[in-house]
Amino acid sequence: MASESHQAISVIRKAQELITPAAPTPREIKKLSDIDDQEGLKFNVPSIFFYKNSPSPEMEGKDPVKVIREALSKALLFYYPLAGRLVEGHNRKLLVDCSGEGVLFIEADADVKLEHFGDEIQVPCPYMDQLLYNVPGSDGTLGCPLLFIQVTRLLCGGFIVGLRFIHTILDGFGFMQFLKAVEEMTKGANSPSLTPVWQREILNARNPPRITCSHHEFESVKNSRDIFLNLNPDEIAHKSFYFGPKEIASLRHRLPSHLEKCSTFDLITACLWRCRTIAIEPNPDEIVRLSFTAGFRGKHYNKLIPPGYYGNAFAYPAICSKADDLCRNPLEYAVQLVKKMKTEMNEEYIRSVADLMVTRGRPKHTSEGLFIVSDNSRVGFDEVDFGWGKPVFGGIAGALLLISFFIKYQRRDGEIGIMVPICLPLSTMLKFQEEMKKMTKAPM
Repeated sequence: MASESHQAISVIRKAQELITPAAPTPREIKKLSDIDDQEGLKFNVPSIFFYKNSPSPEMEGKDPVKVIREALSKALLFYYPLAGRLVEGHNRKLLVDCSGEGVLFIEADADVKLEHFGDEIQVPCPYMDQLLYNVPGSDGTLGCPLLFIQVTRLLCGGFIVGLRFIHTILDGFGFMQFLKAVEEMTKGANSPSLTPVWQREILNARNPPRITCSHHEFESVKNSRDIFLNLNPDEIAHKSFYFGPKEIASLRHRLPSHLEKCSTFDLITACLWRCRTIAIEPNPDEIVRLSFTAGFRGKHYNKLIPPGYYGNAFAYPAICSKADDLCRNPLEYAVQLVKKMKTEMNEEYIRSVADLMVTRGRPKHTSEGLFIVSDNSRVGFDEVDFGWGKPVFGGIAGALLLISFFIKYQRRDGEIGIMVPICLPLSTMLKFQEEMKKMTKAPM
C-alpha cells in the first residue's frame, strides 16, 4: 500500500522562468480545429513522473534539471506553437499566436528522498501543490503559457517532473508525442523521430455544416443536482482504485456468457458508472450520463488523423440512462450501453461534433448528472525516460471534479493493472467504496 504518513516536506523553488525555442521560430497566427476549440477543453491537465537515481552512462553526473531544460528548448523548435499563447479571433474563435514567449519552467529541490512517497506511489499525491506549484495567473486560457514544467530534485539523487498543459492545444496522445520528442532531445537527437503535424483544419466543420448524429453530451438536463455545488475543497475526497487481474475476473464473473469477453475498458467503465451513481443516490427518474473519450486515430478511421498530429482527436459521446435503471439492473446493463455507444463511433460522429460547434456557438459540455472517463492506460506515460530510466510512476496526477483517468499501474510485486482516481464528496466517497468492494469481491 502507499505510505499514509504524509509528513510535511519542504520544497525550495527558484524563480519561474520561460523556456523559449532554441532558435528563432516563425512568428505567425495558427488556427485551432473546431474540435480543439470547445468550451469543455478549456482546462489544465496535470501529470507527474517520479524517477529513481538510476542514470544511464551518458547521464552520469549530470543534473536532470539542466538536461530537461535544454531538451525542452530544443523540442520547442519543432513544436513552436506550444511556446505561444492562445488569443481570440472573430466570434471567439481560438487562435495560437506563435509568439515564441516560451513555456513556464521551475527548478526546485525537496528535502526528502524518493522513498518518502511510499513503496507504491499512487495519485493523488498529497504534495502536488508543491511539486507542481500553481504560479498565480498561469492557469488560465487566454494569454497564459500553454505548458508548465517543474523539475524537483530529491535528496537521494532522484527527481520528480510535474507537468501541466492546456487541453485546448493537446490531447493525451499529442502530449505524449511532445514528451517523446523531449526525451529524444535529452539523448542527443537533433530532431524528433516523429515529425509534428499541425493541420488542424482536418477537424474543422464542413461547409455547409450538418449535424448528423445525436449528441447527448451537449444537451441540458434540468432535473439533475450538482453534487459538488457549494462544497468546500475540504469536503471533497480524492482516492484511487486499482483494477488488477483478480478484480477484473470478479467483474467478469458477474456477466452473462455472451458478455464475458467484453473489453477491460467496457468492464471498468460500466462498474465505475454504476457504483458512482448508486453512491450519489439520485432521484430514480433522474437522467444520468456517462461520457468517455473516443479517439479517432488509427486504421479504423480511414487514416483521418495523420501520424504526428498532436491536436485533440477525440469526441466525448454521452450515454444516458434513468438512474433507477442503472442502479437496479445488474452490471451487464451498463456494459451493454458502453458497448453500444462504442459501435456508433465513426468518422461521421466527430465531423458532426465539429459542425455542432460552429452551428450552435460552441456550447459547453453538459455537466448535469455527468461522469467522464478518459483511458490513458495505453498512451505510454509509464515509459517516459529522460535518461534516468522509466518512471517509478508516470501519469495523470489525479481525478478532476467530473473526470477520472485510467492509468497503467504496476504494483511492487510486478502485477500490472489499471488505476483510476475518483473525486467525490466525502460522504459519497464512503458509499462508493462500499459499492466497489461489493462489485470486485471474489465470488464465493
